[in-house]
Amino acid sequence: MKNSIKVERAKKNMTQAELAKLAGVSRQTINAMELGKYAPSTILALKLASIFEVEISQIFILEETDWE
Repeated sequence: MKNSIKVERAKKNMTQAELAKLAGVSRQTINAMELGKYAPSTILALKLASIFEVEISQIFILEETDWE
């Protein structure tokens, strides 16, 4: 799954640590998501969408391999 967390963070001039604090996770979790190494829970995805004030589909994009 692709994501635009880093782009959305940049739009809000926010560090990984700041986003992590708002979302209630570690900075390492945010880093892992940005690198595509971790797929968030539904609750975390909803939190991020709320923080960024966008729809979830603007942050997370399914790739072809996610359907396999």
